[in-house]
Amino acid sequence: QVQLVESGGGLVQAGDSLRLSCAASGRTFSSYTMGWFRQAPGKEREFVAAISSSGGIRYYADSVQGRFTISRDSAKNTVFLQMNSLKPEDTAVYYCALRVLSEYNYWGQGTQVAVSS
Repeated sequence: QVQLVESGGGLVQAGDSLRLSCAASGRTFSSYTMGWFRQAPGKEREFVAAISSSGGIRYYADSVQGRFTISRDSAKNTVFLQMNSLKPEDTAVYYCALRVLSEYNYWGQGTQVAVSS
């Protein structure tokens, strides 16, 4: 059984920063690619960023490239999303997910990020 617990969301102003954390348990965390996704009200869930099991390869959505940074601390079984220069359009519920083979099979409960203009 895998558990993913996100934290770090909140209400901020445009231009501010937030750091999201996702604590994982139940699997050998360091063996898996981890991702961050988000879902804004009335929209479908979308990919934000992903990091390979080693941490050496990172992927970003075009909309966050250059502003967000994904990282992981395998010793603490935690993945992070540093979000800088936040925009109102970044407002969403943010989810972390663990990928087994080609699919993200395990998801956290989400953490709300709200950015005011």
